[in-house]
Amino acid sequence: MSQNDSRVVEGWTGRLFEDFAIGDIYYHPFGKTVTEADNQTFTLMTQNVSKTHVDRNYAKGTEYGLPLVNSTFTLALVTGQSTMDLSMNVFANLGWDDVRMPAPVFEGDTIYSRSKVLSLRESASRPTMGVVTVATEGFNQDGKIVVSFRRSFMIYKIGFLPSVAGSRPDESSLPAVSAS
Repeated sequence: MSQNDSRVVEGWTGRLFEDFAIGDIYYHPFGKTVTEADNQTFTLMTQNVSKTHVDRNYAKGTEYGLPLVNSTFTLALVTGQSTMDLSMNVFANLGWDDVRMPAPVFEGDTIYSRSKVLSLRESASRPTMGVVTVATEGFNQDGKIVVSFRRSFMIYKIGFLPSVAGSRPDESSLPAVSAS
């Protein structure tokens, strides 16, 4: 294979409205082990003054004996984990509903997530888009559900995704491939 035989392989570009089907379940590919720095930084950035997130000595006196991970961090993390499969091509998030935190998250827990498509509809106000509603659950390394919610988002239809202007360098600067 010569340099001229090389091809550009595009990466994953996300789903569009027509790619979804009611009942589909996505196990999102990335897990995240929550660190003390994650918890402290998010808690302080959002000006959450609850001692249970940032004061290990205070947390020793609570039922759990350990700092709890900020619940809005958990919500944001699980939403972010779902983006690759669901909303890379989102126009707008429309809302989170029925948010529940059935079990605590602790520093050192690894969080994974999954989503199920509940409904699809054409957008009444934007004919180039559709609305997708999903149920998403985040769970820890032991399979225990730690957060659940429903989320609706408006997403582009096929043929209407905005193009991204950008320039790429010529591929000639890449090394030639050797024949094997």
